[in-house]
Amino acid sequence: MKEINIRDVKDNLVKMISDDWALVSAADGENWNTMTISWGGVGELWGKDVVFAFIRPQRYTKEFMDKSDYFTVSFFDEEYKDALKICGTKSGRDCDKINLAGLSAQFDGEAVYPAEAKLVIKCRKIAVQKMDNTGFIDPSIESNYKSGDYHFIYVGEIEKVLEK
Repeated sequence: MKEINIRDVKDNLVKMISDDWALVSAADGENWNTMTISWGGVGELWGKDVVFAFIRPQRYTKEFMDKSDYFTVSFFDEEYKDALKICGTKSGRDCDKINLAGLSAQFDGEAVYPAEAKLVIKCRKIAVQKMDNTGFIDPSIESNYKSGDYHFIYVGEIEKVLEK
C-alpha cells in the first residue's frame, strides 16, 4: 500500500460507498470488528478533510467505534462483494465473520483495516452524535427508522489514505 492524498483518489467516492459498499472498522486493542456500509460521505468540515459514517446503535461495530480514537473506511475490488455481504449480514457477536468473509487484519497504529482492501481511509474520530427525527424536514426519511433505531453519526478527520 502506498500513501496518497484524499484529493488524488481517482474513483467516485459516492459510487464507491453507495453502490460498491465499504467496510468501516475499529479496534479495541487486538480485538476488532468491521461492518458493511452503504451510507456515508467524504468532505470538508471544520476546516478538515473528513469522513462521515452512520452506524445503528445495535451494531457490534459501534462498541468498537466508541472505544477507539480511530476508525477506517475500506474499499474493495468486485471480487470481495460476497465478503462485504457477509460483513453486512452477520454479527461479530455471534460468529467470526471476519474469518468467514476471508479477511485479515492490518494494523496502522491504533487503527485497523482489512489487508485485502484496495483503498483505505484512516480517520481520527473527532465527533459523534446520535441522529434523531427532530431535524427531518422530509417526512419520508422516517421510513428508514421503523424501530426508532436512529444512526449515530461518526465524523473522522482523515489522517491517511492508502491505495494498492
